[in-house]
Amino acid sequence: MSNGFLSLVQGDSDSRLGYDMSLIGSCLVLLLLGLVMVASSSIYIADMRFGDPLFYFWRQLAYVGVGIALAFVVTQVPILIWQRLSVPLLLFGLGLLIWVLIPGLGYEVNGSRRWIVLGGVRFQPSEPVKLLMILYLAGYLVRRGEEVRFAISGFLKPIAIVCLITGLLLLEPDYGAVVVLFTTVLGMLFLAGVPLRQFLLWVIIVTLALGALMVLAPYRVARLTTFMDPWTDPFNSGFQLTQALIAMGRGEFFGVGLGLSMQKLAYLPEAYSDFLFAILAEELGLVGVVFVIGLFAFVVWRALAIAMLSERRGLHYASYLAYGIGLTIGIQASINLGVNMGLLPTKGLTLPLMSYGGSSVIVTCVMLALLLRVDYEARLVNERQ
Repeated sequence: MSNGFLSLVQGDSDSRLGYDMSLIGSCLVLLLLGLVMVASSSIYIADMRFGDPLFYFWRQLAYVGVGIALAFVVTQVPILIWQRLSVPLLLFGLGLLIWVLIPGLGYEVNGSRRWIVLGGVRFQPSEPVKLLMILYLAGYLVRRGEEVRFAISGFLKPIAIVCLITGLLLLEPDYGAVVVLFTTVLGMLFLAGVPLRQFLLWVIIVTLALGALMVLAPYRVARLTTFMDPWTDPFNSGFQLTQALIAMGRGEFFGVGLGLSMQKLAYLPEAYSDFLFAILAEELGLVGVVFVIGLFAFVVWRALAIAMLSERRGLHYASYLAYGIGLTIGIQASINLGVNMGLLPTKGLTLPLMSYGGSSVIVTCVMLALLLRVDYEARLVNERQ
């Protein structure tokens, strides 16, 4: 056991073990399909805006390249290093969230100040903060496991930190990131053994708080009422959702054909980002929809399986980290799919690995690389025992 632990600290690489090729393959398929759909869904708007039909495709390809390069580096770093750096990394993330709110430093689009511009490239701090919170909370659950399970203070401390982060996110505002972050943290605390009664009480409190935040903002109330019946105002507040539903319906079983969507022709706003899945459903039909949902389900299942394997091997930090990554990807994907299908109000969340957006795709690649590393180390410990 001690030899196995020493190997993890030193970053020992055993070529016989390798990495989970089924997980890698599924993620690569999602990335490649995402590139195809970004190209297809953005070709008209990119030509209108920039005179280059593949403008968004080339940028997304560059983001994917950066994400894969960073993912390769991350797979070579032992999880113990991330555990030791989790607190300073979270403080760094808080600094980024404060930075983006400073006038003149944060970049504003459509009334939301969510981006930092570095070297001409826009970067959204809320994306890495999700990962940094998972890294921190996994360490906290290891250090304070008994307190979390048996004392209310152990539960309240991470909730207080999340409230601070969500307060900064709401100032941007980024309600979608708040929902994903809070849900992930509650899920990790539940998996760490928080008493069920206490957990359910806080789920109710958080749900009521998020509901109050939605009601207090007029534009969120408009989104909610539009979601309930978008056809009452299909050319104004309900326009985006009705166009998405039209796209979903036009696809039928096998789709209208790749590249033949009508809704991407300036009918459906954000067709290449938040509503990329609706265009995919229109062009590839129910077959494409089921295929993509199946891939995401497999990725989340592998994350949870890797977490349980790590827990059995005694790698508790790695286990919580894998749980957090699986929850984040699963929750964000589920919300995006629900919005595109008209099952949830519009949240402004991208579909992981597929939607256009550099911050999202790069951070998701890093998350999956950490997941691969967790799996590798869990199997390495088993080999050394």
